[in-house]
Amino acid sequence: MKFKALVSGTNQSVIDEFFEKMIEIEIMTSSIRHQDIAAHIKYFRPDVFLYCLYNTPPDQFDEIAKLKPMLSENHIPIVLIGSKEECNMFERISYGVSDLNLMQPITIDFIESNIAELVKRKRVEKKSLGDSDLGDLPMDDPMNDLPRKHILVIDDSPIMLKTIKEHIQDKYDVATAVSGKVALGFLRRRKTDLILLDYEMPDENGPAVLQKLRSNAETKNIPVVFLTGVSDRGKIREALLHKPQGYLLKPIDHEKLRETIAGLIGV
Repeated sequence: MKFKALVSGTNQSVIDEFFEKMIEIEIMTSSIRHQDIAAHIKYFRPDVFLYCLYNTPPDQFDEIAKLKPMLSENHIPIVLIGSKEECNMFERISYGVSDLNLMQPITIDFIESNIAELVKRKRVEKKSLGDSDLGDLPMDDPMNDLPRKHILVIDDSPIMLKTIKEHIQDKYDVATAVSGKVALGFLRRRKTDLILLDYEMPDENGPAVLQKLRSNAETKNIPVVFLTGVSDRGKIREALLHKPQGYLLKPIDHEKLRETIAGLIGV
């Protein structure tokens, strides 16, 4: 059974694993901000909302609880994934908000099968009640109804991933990957409009990832922009030999980043 999951939370490693290994679930990520999650619910129309706990501050539980009325009205269950201690803490603070708690350590197959069963039950429940889809959800910003371009950012630095995502997530849907392996696993299941690719990474650097992208018929035409911390002319010439659609020097200039993206895929 194919279905869609909107994923948020503070455990980036688990979220990356979802992109790499989940088969039956189409994944989209959102930030932990209540407004962003609400907008993605409207745009993506998920079958389930997953929140991945990891050192999550208690005040963030309130942000999740705020989503409950919107999700319940449209029979979208909330699934928590975290340690036993974190899930129990959430229940103490926000009792009755989550529909399912999956406590680690658990496998991706276990997560996927349990979520599939939950979604199946919710679909039956929704059908029996004759409820409408998410088209009636109230939204503050009408622009969220418009299709948004998707960007995949590949960098081994979590700080860099977080920084870039914060810069552009107001206009684009953004997925992140900490390695080429994770990114390629994501692209086997999802499409993207643009890739921002770190030039120098351990294990497999940017040029090696770009070569794999260009050798695959499904990904060869995706625009790629290198992100590099190397500013000498020789290294820049070396990067351009791989024929990316552009490059940006770190630290990334906010306006230059947005201009580059807009020039390649628009807003």
